[in-house]
Amino acid sequence: MKYSILYNVEPWHNYWLSEPHPSRKSTMSETELVASPHKSRRFFQRSQEAMPSLPEVHASIAVPTTGVWFRRLFAFMGPGYMVSVGYMDPGNWATDLAGGAQFGYTLLFVIMLSNLMAILLQALSARLGIATGHDLAQACRAYYPKPVAYALWVACELAIIACDLAEVIGTAIALQLLFGIPLIGGVLLTALDAFLVLLLMNKGFRYLEAFVIALLIIIFGCFAVQIFVAAPAPGTILHSMFMPSSEIVTNPAMLYVAIGIIGATVMPHNLYLHSSIVQTRAYERTDKGKRDAIKWATVDSTIALMLALFVNASILIVAAVAFHGTPHQDVAEIGDAYQLLSPLLGLGIASTLFAVALLASGLNSTVTATLAGQIVMEGFLRLRLPHWARRLLTRGLAIIPVVFVTILYGEKGTAELLVFSQVILSMQLPFAVVPLVSFVSDRKKMGSLAIPRAVSVLAWFVAGLILMLNFKLLYDTIVGFG
Repeated sequence: MKYSILYNVEPWHNYWLSEPHPSRKSTMSETELVASPHKSRRFFQRSQEAMPSLPEVHASIAVPTTGVWFRRLFAFMGPGYMVSVGYMDPGNWATDLAGGAQFGYTLLFVIMLSNLMAILLQALSARLGIATGHDLAQACRAYYPKPVAYALWVACELAIIACDLAEVIGTAIALQLLFGIPLIGGVLLTALDAFLVLLLMNKGFRYLEAFVIALLIIIFGCFAVQIFVAAPAPGTILHSMFMPSSEIVTNPAMLYVAIGIIGATVMPHNLYLHSSIVQTRAYERTDKGKRDAIKWATVDSTIALMLALFVNASILIVAAVAFHGTPHQDVAEIGDAYQLLSPLLGLGIASTLFAVALLASGLNSTVTATLAGQIVMEGFLRLRLPHWARRLLTRGLAIIPVVFVTILYGEKGTAELLVFSQVILSMQLPFAVVPLVSFVSDRKKMGSLAIPRAVSVLAWFVAGLILMLNFKLLYDTIVGFG
């Protein structure tokens, strides 16, 4: 039996799962491997490094090489929608509700701006995965010293737990509003999501994508009905969305909510997730094939994030119509909004639609967060637990603090825990954004697929702006708690 050895004479982006260049390939027999422990260790180390991200579904979805453009776009549709889930998860709802209730349509511009930032960063994440064959976690392990890589892993795990925390709370609140299930019972029921993900993944990655997209359609439909009933003035909405008001920066209260909206927009785990799941497509692993894949993956994520823009804008618009300028304009909690929507909008099912959308958002977010947890653990540690064990571990780490806080402090405690989870996400964001922009800007790592200098400057500006706003949000939150 013969084995191939890949010698590390070039950056890892130059060799992937395809056959290595002859100058970097030699063969060893099984006997030679046993007789040469040093070379044997090198072989198994290189083999492990060559393991693709999410190997059970890697390159499992066919991509047509010929035919109309729509067929190629359809083949790449899916990862962008899974990523968009993180931009409309329950953690974003509170800031959107507060923004609409307190300030009307003014902060629609902030939602638009944050969405444009998200489109750029997710496009960079997809580019990294396609160009290098590594997800962001694998890239960090490959290029940073071990202590740095392990520190990044710990920070990312904390972010995933915090994100999962928000999704567990949101799902539990939705179950309570719709079916009267106590919060603790709803929290425990969310553990079943882990088995749902396992079932769908076993059927094929397309089934998981279809499930996520179906729930996104439900969310979209619920808010489309509410927007129709609320009947906001289109001209006012467009003006607020594209023409920023100076009051956003001159009014301290409005600035705080605006920072919260931007700070809660870019989810760190989405950058790891997207760089992995774009590799489920069986595109050609050549420069031409990768360029084509980057183009379609960017189109996919851009369209999907425009859907996230509609949902976030709809939450703010509905809150503005229902609560702004009324005695209820201080509404910021999801439960209070649920109770008031139907009577204020004059539609009996408005509150139910709101809760259904929240439930769909929570279910979707837990699916993508647990998958991101698998990607991060495998990428940083090369530790491959059984999928059910990995997902139950992630979910358990999120459920335990929610149960504890609910028992001690009741519903008010879970609302504060939701805010705290967003603070943890803000703390972790630099450890995902900075490596991502650094990697995709570096021609030594990306080769000809590195981003142009102008895009690199824009990406660093966006990264700096997001980090500055997140640190400001973190500072204000700590001062507020103090």
